[in-house]
Amino acid sequence: MYLHLGEDTIVKTKDIIGIFDLDTTTVMKASRTFINKAEKEKRTVTVSFELPKSFVVCKGKEEKENTVYISQLSSTTLENRSKTFLGYK
Repeated sequence: MYLHLGEDTIVKTKDIIGIFDLDTTTVMKASRTFINKAEKEKRTVTVSFELPKSFVVCKGKEEKENTVYISQLSSTTLENRSKTFLGYK
């Protein structure tokens, strides 16, 4: 199955490592460092130029190839969409 992250971006649900709220996770230095490192390594995809609310980490072939999608949709919305597609709701 696929999860629509906003705009024209979809990802395979089996590739999702985590869905995170930007407001709560970026308070921690480790989260900010993780996102900054991904940006420097050009592993981030900005889904929309609207105010970002969440980020989704998807696995690549290797851990160093993980992609961070920055989305304008809330983490709750994305989580609910993933549960709906997977039949948990």
